Amino acid sequence: MINRKTLLELGWILPSIAIPVGMLVAVIVSAFGMMIHVPSDEGTILPAAIDSTPPFDQPGVLRQVGPNQYEVAIVAQIWVFNPREIRVPAGAEVTFVATSRDVIHGLDIEGTNVNVMLIPGRITRQNAIFKEPGVYRFVCHEYCGAGHHLMFGQIIVEEP
Repeated sequence: MINRKTLLELGWILPSIAIPVGMLVAVIVSAFGMMIHVPSDEGTILPAAIDSTPPFDQPGVLRQVGPNQYEVAIVAQIWVFNPREIRVPAGAEVTFVATSRDVIHGLDIEGTNVNVMLIPGRITRQNAIFKEPGVYRFVCHEYCGAGHHLMFGQIIVEEP
């Protein structure tokens, strides 16, 4: 027969085991089941050399890298994204290669898994698939000064 003291101990031990196991399961499901991945650091760049370093020397140019796969560079700087508008065909997988010229910025594209920090001197790469035609807005989600509210743009997904 189980006494009261043992029941109290089990009352603490079982949740202490169940909570970390539940958290581990949530991480595994999000990483492999929902394909949510942390963006990786793709290297460094001198902020002063952004204008002369590919692919940032041509921001916003949609470059085809495979069948229905594209790459586009985005440069964030005080109160503006370059480019402010990007056009892609529906169903395309787009790799965003982004960096910041001056201070920490964020890049959040609505309706996608793109939500990254842009740190001066660091290159960030994140993929998104645009299945449906329409307008997808992007904003800076890291406060960057008095004109922070002006940092926005849009991705126009067009019928192929």
